Amino acid sequence: MAKKLYVGNLPYGVDDNQLKEIFSAAGNVSSATVISDKFSGRSKGFGFVEFESDDEADAAIEKLNGSDIDGRAIVVNEARPMQPRDDRR
Repeated sequence: MAKKLYVGNLPYGVDDNQLKEIFSAAGNVSSATVISDKFSGRSKGFGFVEFESDDEADAAIEKLNGSDIDGRAIVVNEARPMQPRDDRR
């Protein structure tokens, strides 16, 4: 079963490939996506990484949460389902 992780406080220069490379040290990464602003294309400083197994995802949280990437301590935890927003039109 796959598990998706939230990765916050990313340096703005990190792209999808770099994110995947960083997390590949902890296990087999299914996907890695840095979220970008839809108008400017600039990174929003967070992303999501999906692992093929829960054990590898848990190992990634343990190993990488609080680790330093280009001078920033990243936050890694299990992603929560997206909540609907009332202000969307």
